This record gives sequence, C-alpha cells and structure tokens, in this order.
Amino acid sequence: MKKVDIKSLYRNTENYADAEVTIAGWVRTARDSKTFGFIEVNDGTFFKNVQVVYENNLPNFDELTKITISSSLIVTGKLVLTPNAKQPFEIKATEVKVECVSPADYPLQKKGHTVEFLREQAYLRPRTNLFSAVFRVRSAAAIAIHNYFQERGYVYFHAPLITANDGEGAGEMFQVTTLDLDKVASTGKVDYSKDFFGKKVGLTVTGQLEGEAYAMAYGKIYTFGPSFRAENSNTKTHASEFWMIEPEIAFCDLDGLMDVEEEMLKYIVKDVLEKCPEEMEFLNKFVAPGLIEKLTKLLESKFTRITHDEVITILKEAKVQWEFEPEYGGDIAKEHEKYITEYFNGPVFITNWPKDIKAFYMKQNPDGKTVAAVDLEVPGAGELMGGSQREEDYDKLLNRMNELGMHPEELDWYLNLRKYGSCTHSGFGMGFERLLIYLTGVENIRDVIPFYRTPGNCDF
Repeated sequence: MKKVDIKSLYRNTENYADAEVTIAGWVRTARDSKTFGFIEVNDGTFFKNVQVVYENNLPNFDELTKITISSSLIVTGKLVLTPNAKQPFEIKATEVKVECVSPADYPLQKKGHTVEFLREQAYLRPRTNLFSAVFRVRSAAAIAIHNYFQERGYVYFHAPLITANDGEGAGEMFQVTTLDLDKVASTGKVDYSKDFFGKKVGLTVTGQLEGEAYAMAYGKIYTFGPSFRAENSNTKTHASEFWMIEPEIAFCDLDGLMDVEEEMLKYIVKDVLEKCPEEMEFLNKFVAPGLIEKLTKLLESKFTRITHDEVITILKEAKVQWEFEPEYGGDIAKEHEKYITEYFNGPVFITNWPKDIKAFYMKQNPDGKTVAAVDLEVPGAGELMGGSQREEDYDKLLNRMNELGMHPEELDWYLNLRKYGSCTHSGFGMGFERLLIYLTGVENIRDVIPFYRTPGNCDF
C-alpha cells in the first residue's frame, strides 16, 4: 500500500476515516500492557504525532512491547476517528514492521533537555518538539522571502562566497588560502602571488557590492545566502556563519526602501502564521508567551519613522538611568533600541545616522554630518534590518573612500558603476537568523541555525 504522510492525515482526516492507511516514521513514545499497547509515531511531515494502537493478535506483539524511542516503523492499519479523545484520530494497527530498533542509550529519552545539552546533540535535536517547530518555521520563512521578491519581479542573485573585497570595511573576513601555513609560519613571509587566486581573498561578509552591479542591469535584485564574519563575539545574536537577505533596488530612495522593508516583514510574518499554526502555537505556549499576539500586532502596525537625532533627544529626556549614555553622533545600545520600540509601541525606522559610524557606500546628506541610512528596530528583538540609499555620485564616493584610508583601486569596478549609468538606488540587509529569533521567540542564534558556527565551535 502507498505510504501516506501524517500531515495529509491531519489536514484531510475525513477523507481517510475508516480507511486502511500506511505510515512510516519514528517512535516518539511507547507504552504497553498485557494485551495491547500505544506508540506515538512522527514522520517529520507534521508537528504532531499519530497514535498507533496495537493488540496481541499481531505476530510481533512481544517485539513491539519492547520497542524503544527513535526506532523506525512502517505501520498499516485502520484510521479511526476519536472525537472524545485528545487526538482527533488513531490508527488501529493490522501490521507493524520494525525497520530499525534504536538502542536504549539513545540520548534523547522522554524527559526535559536543556537547549545547551541539545546543542551538543545538534544532529538529533530536530527530533525534539522545540527544534521541530523552529526549523519548520525556518523553512517556511525562507520560502516566504523568496515568494515576496519573486511575486514582485526581483531577480534572485547569487553573490560570490569567495571575494577580495571586505564590503563592510571592518576587517572581519575569514581568509581563504591554499598556502602551506606551516611553511609560512617557519619563514615569516607570505607571498600571495603563490596563492590560489594570486592575491589575498576571504569568505564574503556581504553580497551587497556585487548585488549593486546586478541591480544596475535588472532594476531590482535580492540575495539570499550565507555570509561569514570572523568576529570573536559570543553573544546570543552573533554567529560566524549566518544567512543574509540583501535586496538592491535601482531608482529607489530611502523612503521607498522603508516601504519595501515594512511590506516584506509583514508578508513573511503573515505567511508563517498561516503556514505553521501548530508550530507557532507550541512556541507561543512553551517558549515565548504572547508571541502570536506580538506578531499579529505587527501586522496591524504602522511603522514609525524618526531620525537618529530625534531618537537621541527622546533618550536623553527619558527619566532612565542608562548603562550607556546616549550621545548625538554616537551609536545606540540594546537598551536604547528596547526603549524606543516601547516608547512608540511598535516597530521603528531610525534614519539619517551619523556619517562617522556608518559604511563608506552610504549616501551623504547635504548637512555633511549624516548619511541616508536606516535601521529597523522591532519590539523584543532590536535591530532587524539595516540599509541605506547608496552614494551614486562618483566623486563623493571616491573622496569618502580616501577619507577612510581605503584603496579605491581595489574597488575600481564598484566606482565605475557610478560612471556607467548611475542612478538613485538603495538596499538593505536582514540577517535571516535575527528574523527567526523574532519569529520564534527563541533567544539564542545557536538555536535557530541547524549546525551553528561560533568562536571555538565547528562540530558536526
């Protein structure tokens, strides 16, 4: 008989009532008595399990009474509706084939496990309720991002992962080399002309610069791929390998960019709430009470738009003892982000940032002190997106690069974009894992990436 997904059984229960079905999956729980037993089976297609009831008329009844958690089974039986029970239906087994018996020392027995322990078992943790929910939400959110841009005519652009340019100018690139490092260490000399690419290269920190080149051909593009930062940070929101979404849009100013950011975020949130109701209900109940209310409220919010100077004024006038005193011309801290979203009771776009704390490619405002940059702050997660109108003036961009001590000749192609049909254009970046922290209520970035990479951690 053809195997049926458990998701289909839940979504179309009436169609299978009193019919014979076959499912295949893994044991989540098992209990037995002298004449019958219950096995909870999950096949990975749905958040919830199916209860299988078996009786002592089965030829392998004794084997089933000893079945262990995580053993794999193929079950055939009659689907029976159970309106008076906790579950809507169960399967009365007529045959249970054991594919593999899991040993009794399987690490994830039926008891509570800390997220720290589960990180050590990262190859098994998607079998738990928490991570089953998180990574299904991750999948749904990824598809929603693609759908949003594809429905609006964006071209999906694949930025290179190996690059010679440090797009952020922060010097936090992982180096890529085929040189014999033991030999380099013994001689104390590095000859990059002998390296694979003939020069110093690293893993990308952003696909933005290359994305701008393609936006100048297609009008609007987006990237969605891995980025790498060699930043020795062990916070809850930093990882050495993460995924980024970076749209670049020609003939778009800062106001138009904020329109896209707001519309995109609402689209993703709405789609995840619709596509993952069971997972979101679980997260709302056991991980972050009030999560669904927070996300539903966002869908109905009008995002506030306010300048950096206005934010600093509000913070300075607040009757709060700050750990980090807010200053005009300075960055804002997590405590400030939290206060501002609470002050406006919703998401906030902060615009026109001090030039000296932002990247070289951002459009310089007429005041000479600020740039047309924007950060989106959301309740409970802080900064979610960062973007800007890009500097389209060749001379201004070149002068800014020189001011910062950069080497313009290394980015001559990027400068040339300002000569060969330059136009007003803008873009933003959103860390995918930051979005997932916001969507799931899970606090640590290590718990929204399947196999996390952080300083000192590169297991599995």
